[in-house]
Amino acid sequence: MNHDAPLSPLPLHHLADGRCPVLTTHQLRSHGVPPAEIAERCRPGGPWQQLLPGVHLLHQGPPTSEERLHAALFYAHYRGPSVPSQPRTAEAARDPMITGLAALALHGFAAAGPLLALDRIEVLVARTRRLRSVGFAEIVRGADLPDPEDVTGVPTAPVPRALADAVAGLTDGTLVRRLLTEAVRGGHCEAASVVRELSRARLLTRPHVVDAVDALMAEGRALAEQRLYAMVHGYGLPDPLWNVDLRLPGGPYLGGVDAYWPEYGVAVEIDARTPRPAEDGTAGADRDEHREHLERLGITLVRCRPRTLREAPEQQATVVRTALMAAADREPTRYVVVLPR
Repeated sequence: MNHDAPLSPLPLHHLADGRCPVLTTHQLRSHGVPPAEIAERCRPGGPWQQLLPGVHLLHQGPPTSEERLHAALFYAHYRGPSVPSQPRTAEAARDPMITGLAALALHGFAAAGPLLALDRIEVLVARTRRLRSVGFAEIVRGADLPDPEDVTGVPTAPVPRALADAVAGLTDGTLVRRLLTEAVRGGHCEAASVVRELSRARLLTRPHVVDAVDALMAEGRALAEQRLYAMVHGYGLPDPLWNVDLRLPGGPYLGGVDAYWPEYGVAVEIDARTPRPAEDGTAGADRDEHREHLERLGITLVRCRPRTLREAPEQQATVVRTALMAAADREPTRYVVVLPR
């Protein structure tokens, strides 16, 4: 047996599930490749290369975007000899996932740019992990890691979390606005879920983020209104009065609603508001008072969440239709003045 014959990397590909030839030092050693052989193969001019500490690419030349993603994930899994073996907490046991701009690119965001054009691949890991950013792998530590989504075989942070992690490192207000708008316009998620993640990450104190969020909420409301129109017409509901203000004759202002059926005493309001950090609990109390005031006048207020309008319009139409049908069993509605909003 010729021990000087080069070891073919082809049999090693199955360790990467046959998708890309990226392996860790541990994987190579478990396959019988000693450290000296790994170092020899990764020397300048050798057949392999080291992409990140403890992570190797089994060919020369620039890595593909898929290979960079897998290398960053393998690096986040990798535990060097300087880290002692010890039981892992439930938080630390969570697998890392791609986040930030790279995750948004995987989710199909045009504004994120192509994966190969990104200088850094952000990887979200538990805050207790002892890792540092190196090369193109940028480590993002966080608590309460979300469940990753499988995007083309890559564990990827959900869009709201990926957006927050991306925005945390961006100072370009135009790009932030484009990303947030694309999230809603592209149907990836609702505006409220994005704002919640930005609030959790304490990013709503940055002026360029606040400006982008204002545009995001306007975009989210406009889309929700379009879906409400489509729901009413698509499921055969009677035509309401759209976007009106209600007030008592010669009396106080009762508030605005997105749709109102005066002959049935039923109003619909899109509940797209998300409290900002500076707000207290008065917003929710005001909404409850608004509902109670209308109900005392015999008006049934139905609140629609944008997500329900997007994902379950038939269910929402059933709720509105039930309220309309129940009008015959209620006391007559007090007369209110209806004005265009």
